[in-house]
Amino acid sequence: MTNESLQLGVDGLLRCRWAANDAEYLRYHDEEWGRPLHDERALFEKLCLEGFQAGLSWITILRRRPAFRAAFSNFDVATVAAFDETDIERLVTDASIIRHRGKITATIANARATLALDASLTDLIWAHAPTPRPAPLADVTEVPAITPESTALSKDLRSRGYRFVGPTTMYALMQSSGLVDDHVAGCHRSSFR
Repeated sequence: MTNESLQLGVDGLLRCRWAANDAEYLRYHDEEWGRPLHDERALFEKLCLEGFQAGLSWITILRRRPAFRAAFSNFDVATVAAFDETDIERLVTDASIIRHRGKITATIANARATLALDASLTDLIWAHAPTPRPAPLADVTEVPAITPESTALSKDLRSRGYRFVGPTTMYALMQSSGLVDDHVAGCHRSSFR
């Protein structure tokens, strides 16, 4: 019996099917997605990029990530928090990123909210990590869109002034930052191999 959620790569490795047909997805899957991330700047970047992804495909964001990094000063929290109306106008005309005024202003607001935290963003996010599941996912149909933990993280962040941090977006952040392991059984990156 074959698992339709897996695909054998040209390198002979089984991986989640969504990553098999695009070089950037394959790199992201193998090197980033699902690996525990505790770096403050990198978590802020992923939080912001997940917000920009809302309503779009993740590959669109991945392909524009270098441009996002350039436009948002490599997601340096203090620098982004100091952005003003001139920066917003610059960003809404930058065709190399997603020119959505609401998402741009949310990124700036999220930087300001991060600076206002009593603890680190890393500690806040990881405080909502679910208990690791006892067995791997059998296939992608078992991957939830939201969980009680992603809903709680969303609520916590919103109460602190964060925007574009809905429960579905926060579950995607949990996946990409390694709070959960949603590699399906048999994938060479699954922690359950």
